[in-house]
Amino acid sequence: MLAIRLDKRIEDRLTRLAQKTGRTKTYYAREAILEHLEELEDTHLALERLASPARIYSAAEVKRALGL
Repeated sequence: MLAIRLDKRIEDRLTRLAQKTGRTKTYYAREAILEHLEELEDTHLALERLASPARIYSAAEVKRALGL
């Protein structure tokens, strides 16, 4: 369960869209979250990596580790 507060204008837009399409406001809120969730997760992961980068291996080190 999730409760969110929306600006009146956004709430009105969402209500009109739901009425025009016969879908619920919850449907559109869920779709918006799902559409942007992966992007938000990727951004968070990238910021974590920038804060503490992993070791960088040279091509020669990788080839040696793989026995090439």
